[in-house]
Amino acid sequence: MSKFNVAEAKARFSELVQKAMLGEEVIIARDNKPVLKLVPLEKPAQPRKPGSGKGQVLYVAPDFDTTPGSFQDYV
Repeated sequence: MSKFNVAEAKARFSELVQKAMLGEEVIIARDNKPVLKLVPLEKPAQPRKPGSGKGQVLYVAPDFDTTPGSFQDYV
């Protein structure tokens, strides 16, 4: 585990991102108190599929497609 204060993390950000990408836990602190952990994002378990939410919308207001009167100048 690596611990850096905010100013040092700012100066060495690229290096800290690389460490996190390699699996090392990177902690950033303010006044010697940990405030966040830098970790890589996990990839989604499966790719998104178009249409996967079909049938999940239960209600659409009747005026959904109506342009508000105050926006008529922009249309």
